Amino acid sequence: MTQGQETRKRLVETAAGIFNTRGYSGTAVSDLMAATGLQKGGIYRHFESKEQLAVEAFDYAFEMAVRARFQDFDRLTSPLQQLRHFIRNFVHRRSPIPGGCPMVNTAVENDDGNPVLKQRARQAVNVFVDRLVDTIERGIEQGEIKRDTDARTFALLLFSALEGALVVSRLQGSFKPLEAVALTLERYLDERVDLDERTASGKSSH
Repeated sequence: MTQGQETRKRLVETAAGIFNTRGYSGTAVSDLMAATGLQKGGIYRHFESKEQLAVEAFDYAFEMAVRARFQDFDRLTSPLQQLRHFIRNFVHRRSPIPGGCPMVNTAVENDDGNPVLKQRARQAVNVFVDRLVDTIERGIEQGEIKRDTDARTFALLLFSALEGALVVSRLQGSFKPLEAVALTLERYLDERVDLDERTASGKSSH
């Protein structure tokens, strides 16, 4: 990696926390200069605009969030276990980027603002939901989850409930809302377990 590439990478990583904490509108170029030690010309040497930097910073923050939420996810072979693990990760693992969930922050701030960032946040949500849909569909195919389960509705419920609870937990300064929702989702998942299929195949739901 060249020195220029290292500088660009450092700028993106630093900007990710600033944008995610202060928002796009609340972040001035002077804030980025102060945090990185670069002059305005140094920043614009690597990025054509503040928006371009914000987009790449969001992509980086989103990548960190994905890693945290899906950590050790693929080590599990059971779709049911993967879903349980995802719920637990949401409660116990935090993105290393300051400011909370980049998707929620970006979507809320740019609902009537920057359309590029709003679209980026929408795509990010789809990445999460689509992966959960795939996991639930595999669970149905393998007889772990009831066949009358609507995979996309379940995935949207799972993700939306956790994200909403995360916001409430931040507002209240307590993890209790997130823990309560996680427990409720675990119980809902228990209700979606296909006991007849799993009993017939000799599998355990845990």
